Amino acid sequence: MIYSFEQLPSTQIYLVEKIREGALVPPVAVIAARQEGGVGSRGNSWSGGEGNFFASFALDLDSLPEDLSLGSASIYFAYIMKKILLIENPEVWLKWPNDLYLGDDKIGGVITQVVGKTAVCGIGINLGNTEDGYCSLRCASTPRDLLENYLFDLEKFPKWKEIFSEYQIEFERSKVFSVHIKNYQQSLQNALLCEDGSLLIEGKRVFSLR
Repeated sequence: MIYSFEQLPSTQIYLVEKIREGALVPPVAVIAARQEGGVGSRGNSWSGGEGNFFASFALDLDSLPEDLSLGSASIYFAYIMKKILLIENPEVWLKWPNDLYLGDDKIGGVITQVVGKTAVCGIGINLGNTEDGYCSLRCASTPRDLLENYLFDLEKFPKWKEIFSEYQIEFERSKVFSVHIKNYQQSLQNALLCEDGSLLIEGKRVFSLR
């Protein structure tokens, strides 16, 4: 079931609240034409006007692949979206762990949180004009079409090992970037990607459920 809105402060916050209230049950998705207070990494907002992609969905944890570590859920969800976006532009790729990039520019991101026995994932993607001047995909498909295509592929629930076998090659592109880990910036130049999606950096294991 997909619920559509003209505007929401945040599709993810809305969905989390409805899941907690018992007003909505998974599987369910929410999409908004405009969003003013979306959830981004490290508490940042992800907002924008009509024509961009603002959607969230909720799934029972039991429906996820058995070989998927929950700490790598955002990688899993984001990579499936990346494959959808490749139809629009072959230069789209996924920077560890949850950022969608077009070349050297970020165009979107994925945030995952757990509410009881439910995974709630929010996705924001710049498809058209952006108020903040960030890069956008200039996508020909409508946000609704993208969501429907995404959910169709997601419902196949590919095994984590299938996703990982492709992503581990793409991960090399992340090594020229840094990421925020525990509120400080960490270079990925010498990071090793483990089979469960975590990183080994300077002898420390790093997961990122976000």
